[in-house]
Amino acid sequence: MKKITTFALLMVSLFATAQQQTIDQKVNDLLKKMTIEEKIGQLNQYTGDNQATGPITINPNKQSEIKAGLVGSMLNIIGTKYTRQYQELAMQSRLKIPLLFGQDVIHGYKTTFPLPLAEAASWDLQAIEQGARVAAEEASASGIHWTFAPMVDISRDPRWGRVMEGAGEDTYLGSKIAYARVKGFQGNKLGDLNSVMACVKHFAAYGAGVGGRDYNSVDMSERMLWETYLPPFKAALDAGAATFMNSFNDLNGIPATGNVHLQRDILKGKWNFQGFVVSDWGSIGEMVAHGYSKDLKEAAYSAITAGSDMDMESNAYRYNLAELVKEGRVSIDLVDDAVRRILRKKFELGLFDDPYRYSNDKRAEKVLGNPENRKAAREMAEKSIVLLKNENQTLPLSKDTKTIAFIGPMVKEYKVNMGFWAVELPEVNYDKWVVSQWDGLQNKVGKNTKLLYAKGCEVDGDNKDGFAEAVAVAKQADVVILSIGERHNMSGEAKSRSDLHIPGVQEDLVKAVMATGKPVVVLINAGRPLVFNWTADNALAVVYTWWLGTEAGNAIANVLFGDYNPSGKLPMTFPREVGQVPIYYNHFSTGRPAKDENATNYVSAYIDLKNSPKFPFGYGLSYTKFNYSDLKLSSTKIKNNETIKVSFTLSNVGKVAGEEVAQLYLKDKFGSVVRPVLELRDFQKVKLNAGESKTIEFTIDKEKLSFYNNKLEWTTEPGDFELMIGSSSADIKLRSDFELLAN
Repeated sequence: MKKITTFALLMVSLFATAQQQTIDQKVNDLLKKMTIEEKIGQLNQYTGDNQATGPITINPNKQSEIKAGLVGSMLNIIGTKYTRQYQELAMQSRLKIPLLFGQDVIHGYKTTFPLPLAEAASWDLQAIEQGARVAAEEASASGIHWTFAPMVDISRDPRWGRVMEGAGEDTYLGSKIAYARVKGFQGNKLGDLNSVMACVKHFAAYGAGVGGRDYNSVDMSERMLWETYLPPFKAALDAGAATFMNSFNDLNGIPATGNVHLQRDILKGKWNFQGFVVSDWGSIGEMVAHGYSKDLKEAAYSAITAGSDMDMESNAYRYNLAELVKEGRVSIDLVDDAVRRILRKKFELGLFDDPYRYSNDKRAEKVLGNPENRKAAREMAEKSIVLLKNENQTLPLSKDTKTIAFIGPMVKEYKVNMGFWAVELPEVNYDKWVVSQWDGLQNKVGKNTKLLYAKGCEVDGDNKDGFAEAVAVAKQADVVILSIGERHNMSGEAKSRSDLHIPGVQEDLVKAVMATGKPVVVLINAGRPLVFNWTADNALAVVYTWWLGTEAGNAIANVLFGDYNPSGKLPMTFPREVGQVPIYYNHFSTGRPAKDENATNYVSAYIDLKNSPKFPFGYGLSYTKFNYSDLKLSSTKIKNNETIKVSFTLSNVGKVAGEEVAQLYLKDKFGSVVRPVLELRDFQKVKLNAGESKTIEFTIDKEKLSFYNNKLEWTTEPGDFELMIGSSSADIKLRSDFELLAN
């Protein structure tokens, strides 16, 4: 049997190699027939006139340019009808090279899943991959070939609005999620009708913008770049990502779009990336505003030289690249390399065999109507919810509760539950498609439970006219649920905030309602970590619901009433105040570390605020309790080529079944460069019934002990390590030491 399997794998490998050779030959043959204008056309991407995610280029000649073979790709063309219409225009060109259709399918297509940051809170890689899989199936059935996701930027600054689009602050977790999302989007292989090309963004270090401001500069050491910000990109590449997108920021003074070091040296050089790189929206032209390029022509020169293959919406290549080649400043080989990379993907997608193969109305109707997609979205939403506080076992609520007051500006909203970066389809009535929080609660409670409602106030502004009604409603109830937070469009691209507090008078509403003496559960809807100290300190229960998508209301109701035991863990640190930002768990120590929260005298501390966060990375409660015990290491001394087997017992000592994310952290006690106080190096999400115990195992190997030294060598150093296992980065349950010996 083993010989047969080995033979089969060999034949598959040989077939794949032969197929790629055939595609490369087809690409080369086509390239020989193309004029310089047609080649540059393949590097040119336009948006449609609707659903724009940036400033639209007003060009009345788009259709005629497509017919002339001067456009290689379109974005924001929604639906099989319109993708077919545009593809028909491309089929009128001389060489009939099909268009690529791209779309920001960030967390779902018709069926909207939770925000990516919320999904990261699930720490459930299989569920995250499944969410991307559903999105790919729906998008590909609607004529889309390519999604501009996943965003894998590490960010330690919640002021940056785009944290909602990534996986948080941790490199290890972010790398695992990047890999899962690429696998989900691309499925078994490109060219399958339920697959879309992934586009890994933003290359690179976009999440470290100064002051948390979008599009801003980034200044960091090479070691920080390689150790913290690049690994999720490498993980996505290892998963087979078809494309990369460069970023808006400059990195150490060089705009990423024109950065040779990032694109030529690292991505296409050291990493041998064979796909293509697309600019972000207009980012080639924006190098002029950066003060890096004199004009659009110089921007085109810098971008193509650096390795930017496709120009999204700046027209820099369209009007300047041919002249640069004619002048001899840009080699035709650079242009041919970029074109070859793009054509190869079009062949792999099967578009030359059938340009319309993704534009099938019947398939779209079947896939977009699949009820299993909503089920997957609801399950993902449940897993994404984080229980931050639960005093006196306020939650879960009893289904026999006679009267519940549901108060707040989010309660009866529909579309906002989709959050930022949701695809809006013109044919969908979102007031019927999305489950509001009110509807979710109504679906859950029995006939003997009375639901009362008051809006209380708006999300922002200082109007308190609705407080009196809210208080009156609260007084009639046995329990109050308050739904507050930031608007769905307060997080996302170009949504940086200097103030992370709950907007408007919403926390005043919490105070007014709590003054009634009724038990209060607070739901916080957001796309980023917010500051809500009074609520966190005084409400009996606090649930972070993020923005959960199509099934938001049902998922929240399932958690509130215990039909799903919350298992989410924070993928970002929550600050006490904005003054702590940037704040993250895996910081370096200092020569004068504070020994405790009260130490302020000549140590690294604030004199007016605790150093610790309000809620740490990896934190999240459950309706049950877990006990960690019996830690065992197979050895306490190893060499580089050896491993340590780590085991411990995880027990559910509560009364209901639940899931726990057991987290393994390491600390390199001494090194040739300063190392973080602790670093996540593994985790497992484990489901246990009440009273059940399970032995959990981890493996410590060379990879988990490696780091970049001051020569940028990925290496290990002999020395002492501390192993920590816990429920969060600040709740370590088990500890042990071991030593890495010199070989």
